[in-house]
Amino acid sequence: MEKVPMTVRGEKKLREELEVLLKRRPQISKAIGEARELGDLKENAEYHAAREEQGICEAQIRDIEYKLSVAQVIDVTTMKNTGKIIFGTTVTLIDINTDEEVKYQIVADDEADIKAGRISVNSPIARGLIGKMEGDEVSIQTPGGQKDFDIEAVEYI
Repeated sequence: MEKVPMTVRGEKKLREELEVLLKRRPQISKAIGEARELGDLKENAEYHAAREEQGICEAQIRDIEYKLSVAQVIDVTTMKNTGKIIFGTTVTLIDINTDEEVKYQIVADDEADIKAGRISVNSPIARGLIGKMEGDEVSIQTPGGQKDFDIEAVEYI
């Protein structure tokens, strides 16, 4: 089974989600029991809704447990900053054409949130940056066209 990289924050968030779902289990079971007492199950909307909620909850629990089982948690704060871009690092880039500065942390797919400055390790920009060094100039083919960046800073934070 191949391990999937995940940040410490990503693992913590998944464990919190799992805890919430596990606490909902008994509530859902109770709702199913109460609905069952109402009689005819074929026409019992409360029963069917509770069973559907149970199915969704169990699927989410299995999904999170699987993700945690294959996760390789990478904590870049414990590593020596060599200036090399790796999973988990935060990179400051200067767009060569516009002088615009952007800052991204390279994270797992589930953690990606462009508005928060977190990009997926599988995104074109992250793939173009992995392995590069602080001070390098890089050209990356993105869906919006070719982008040229100076790698201003690489932080292990």
